[in-house]
Amino acid sequence: MSFSGDRTYDAPVEAVIALFVDPDVVRSRYEAAGDRDIEIRECGPDGDGFVIRTSRTVDVDLPGFARRVLKPTNTMVQVDRWGPADGDGARDGDFAIEVKGAPVKIDGTMRVAPTGRGGCRHTVQGKLEVKIPLIGGRIAGWAEGPSQQRLDAEYEFHRARLHA
Repeated sequence: MSFSGDRTYDAPVEAVIALFVDPDVVRSRYEAAGDRDIEIRECGPDGDGFVIRTSRTVDVDLPGFARRVLKPTNTMVQVDRWGPADGDGARDGDFAIEVKGAPVKIDGTMRVAPTGRGGCRHTVQGKLEVKIPLIGGRIAGWAEGPSQQRLDAEYEFHRARLHA
């Protein structure tokens, strides 16, 4: 199952990346989503780029058919990596999310690039896989909605922070 996002911000790339690598903002974003037991394990420079490593407890309202094989409360360990700015000032990154104790894999790529009007465009391409025989595809199909809602909420959270 794939998910994606494409939004613009009325702020330069540097301002958006500064939000993404600010541990207080990362914690606040997760809290706003209802996550708990949030740990910011690493959030800072990584060579010419940045790395953000987090752990958090997430509750999911699973459909009945999925409750037989997955737990509604899970610990997610996430690693986001942002590379150095390219010649235009854009930054590319990737993310990977491990759902502890579940056969679920989430990963993808992201990019923040200048729009030429003082703002920037933030794109995300992700993939969620559920490796459970017979119903994994059905669970992944169901998860498309919540994954997209979470991504949309994160965009709005960042937009509000940039205009605060």
